[in-house]
Amino acid sequence: MSDSQSKISSKKEVEDLVKARYPLIYVVSHEAQRVEESLKRLCVEREMRMEVWSITEGFKTVANGSGSRDVKDPIKALDHVNRGEGRALYILRDFHPFTKDPSVVRKLRDLSFSLRQTKKTAIILSPVQKIPPELEKGISSIVYWELPNRSEIEQIARNLVPQAPAPVQKEASEKPDFLEHVVESALGLTELEAQDVFAKSMVRTHTFDIKTILDEKKQIIRKNGLLEYYERTESIGDIGWLVTLKDWVAKRRNAFGQKARDFGLPLPKGMLLIGVPGTGKSLTAKAVGSLWEMPLLRLDVGKIFAGLVGSSEENIRKVTQTAEAIAPAILWIDEIEKGFSGTGSSGQTDGGTTSRVFGSFITWMQEKEAPVFVIATANDVSQLPPELLRKGRFDEIFFCDLPTREEREQIFNVHIAKKGRDPEQFNLSRLADATQEFSGAEIEQAIVQALYDAFDAGAELSTDGIVESLHEVVPLAVTMREKIDYMREWARTRARPASGKASERGKGSWMERHGAADGGGERKLEL
Repeated sequence: MSDSQSKISSKKEVEDLVKARYPLIYVVSHEAQRVEESLKRLCVEREMRMEVWSITEGFKTVANGSGSRDVKDPIKALDHVNRGEGRALYILRDFHPFTKDPSVVRKLRDLSFSLRQTKKTAIILSPVQKIPPELEKGISSIVYWELPNRSEIEQIARNLVPQAPAPVQKEASEKPDFLEHVVESALGLTELEAQDVFAKSMVRTHTFDIKTILDEKKQIIRKNGLLEYYERTESIGDIGWLVTLKDWVAKRRNAFGQKARDFGLPLPKGMLLIGVPGTGKSLTAKAVGSLWEMPLLRLDVGKIFAGLVGSSEENIRKVTQTAEAIAPAILWIDEIEKGFSGTGSSGQTDGGTTSRVFGSFITWMQEKEAPVFVIATANDVSQLPPELLRKGRFDEIFFCDLPTREEREQIFNVHIAKKGRDPEQFNLSRLADATQEFSGAEIEQAIVQALYDAFDAGAELSTDGIVESLHEVVPLAVTMREKIDYMREWARTRARPASGKASERGKGSWMERHGAADGGGERKLEL
């Protein structure tokens, strides 16, 4: 089988398949009307008869002919296709549910052979890819119909301009780039969704309001249950202590445009962030979205395999298609090791589904041409599939270690300021000394706890209050000591330090300050 995940358009892909006399094609799309209109134009150009079948209406001739046939039974519909004469294209809408019937499967297999001797092609048009194993060789090709591109979205918007107030019409006619941001905000939507969103914006605001369009788009993307559209709230200053990582990201800010291509720069692919939980990996993904001013899509890999959502292979295709349609965009995969762990034993545990989905995803990562930057985070390197770490998957692998003393001062500065306080009123040096081996998330939580304590006591947040709250926190550096040591050793030769500085270990550690000592390999804590 083949698919159309290349630069060639879906219409051109189908045209080539019809010319090559492929008998049975499977087209995947939620936009039946848009696909049929495109295929209708193709049939007019090639002087082919086009008939469309549905379970509710039977056959209707829509190109190079007229008439209808009240044939609603799936078996009889396939007989009609088989008996048809001349050059013809038959569209079978939503035919996939009937492939559960062995008689229908057998009929389709027979049809795939008999049509080869004719000038007819049958297309199964469905919003989902559901092909039983018996038909895998009978279906000649699978075409994933792409979502509307920029020019198509722009045309949808321009069709509404005559209904807009005079100032909007004037701006649209005088400024060629007037709709540029409007189009960008609607990428990733179907044709009907874009029409509805633009119409809603026009009714509510009397113009093309970006916020209204984006709000509606977020809801639409969330409906499929696979991706979450994240707001850009964090700034690159929020990860100021990860100096090396921040500089690396900043240098690639403008690497997605045509000027970068002309200069010879390759399109940035992505980065893998590995490290101790709470060290800023997820925060980095959000900050990069703000810095680059790109849509940030978060993928929960677990939902890919959720039976209620649908086919796992179909789900990963929807994710990559949506990301590419919205591109330039960032695809953020949090704790990727949890989603793809066990790929080696997938054949014994889930029939190979995890391995197939993972294989499809890393192949897409390797070969994608759309400007989709993948940010993957991982807390447990021992669970990462080796294939994910191969050169070429990611541009860089960063290790986010526990912050140094200087970095902890910066973290306190950021979080105290976020709480509406002046960091200069706090003894940041003392706070940094008191939080050796604390992660950034643990420092933030200590400040939150100190805020609760201060509010309850009717006092103001203070250095002493924060230090007091630290006594209630046992850092992960203690509870996960062996795991963190293993991760550091692994990263020493395999990853680039995100901060460019070595973490602090040895004398004066949290273990020693709290009376814990190693005795015969056993730690004893006095909390």
